[in-house]
Amino acid sequence: MKPKKSLGQNFLRNKEALTKIVVAADLGVEQNVLEIGPGEGVLTVELMKKAGRILAVEKDDRLIEKLKLKNEKLKIIRGDILEVNLPKLLEENSFTNYKLVANIPYYITGKILRLFLETQYQPSLMVLLTQKEVAERIVEKDNKSSILSLSVKLFGWVEIIDYVARESFYPVPKVDSAIIKITPHLHQKSKEEIKSLMRIIKIGFASPRKTLLNNLAAGLNKEKLKIEEILVSNEIDLNVRAESLSLVQWENLRNKLE
Repeated sequence: MKPKKSLGQNFLRNKEALTKIVVAADLGVEQNVLEIGPGEGVLTVELMKKAGRILAVEKDDRLIEKLKLKNEKLKIIRGDILEVNLPKLLEENSFTNYKLVANIPYYITGKILRLFLETQYQPSLMVLLTQKEVAERIVEKDNKSSILSLSVKLFGWVEIIDYVARESFYPVPKVDSAIIKITPHLHQKSKEEIKSLMRIIKIGFASPRKTLLNNLAAGLNKEKLKIEEILVSNEIDLNVRAESLSLVQWENLRNKLE
């Protein structure tokens, strides 16, 4: 079956990578797994060997027919994960306690992460196969943060399990991939805390080429001198850009700015 470029389809053909994904998910017979874009079903088959139930959301009608594997553990939902009512879907399938395991299309990685970080029923664990560059940005390998990496850090601890060469896929993409694992913090911040913190972070990143000082002054409509005082009191250089701050520094800033 010819993959659809419009859906970002690159089918994984590497058994070693499949094994690493399943091992990272640490599945048990009582656990539920939500899989996005199961494609040819190679990961789905491996998940069924370990998990209790699999809920697979697939957009491509051609693949849905192929995915009708005879297994009572598996239920296939026809649809786009970014368009379905996720809380309703999870409730209707008694799936509010689940792990998210998937080989996701590169071009919607950020949207998928935001969806599951902000949903009413967050996964108890995420193991995702995504673009290497995006994975390294999320773990801040170059010591530069982003709105995406900070939002993931608010949810949990993230690590790169392993890299997967581009030759492991059909068709072969132009970039390599990486398996990432996101483990939620034991004690989650309240939605109000996260909302207020992300508001400050987004203002700080509003114009990436501008200094943090200028972005905060403009976005918060506060006197520049007052912002300078707050930055200095937090031992933050006045010429620094938003990407240089850690999550802890953002939290300290939020407490002073609001």
